[in-house]
Amino acid sequence: MTLEIFLLGLMIVSIFTGLFTEGIKKLLDEMTVKYHSNFLAGGVAVVLSALVGTGYLVLTETQINDKMAVYLIALVLLSWLASMVGYDKVIQAIAQLKRTDNNTQGGR
Repeated sequence: MTLEIFLLGLMIVSIFTGLFTEGIKKLLDEMTVKYHSNFLAGGVAVVLSALVGTGYLVLTETQINDKMAVYLIALVLLSWLASMVGYDKVIQAIAQLKRTDNNTQGGR
């Protein structure tokens, strides 16, 4: 696996993690089930990373070696980290910026 393919896999997993997590959250909200968003996103990221890694190994008929294991572990950990700084955090940051902007404009 090259670095370019690894980064492509990380991008794919990060995009789909956000989409799947939002869908699962809406489903759990309708069922009134309590959950922790970060754990949910992390779990989805791990599952998708494992699927993408397995898919790569099968499609390229690659055997697992030390380098491939490092890439797959990094894919899982980095996609989990990227999912933790996902949609909710971006919305929260925008809301905080709006509050800060409103406070500074009101003081003039």
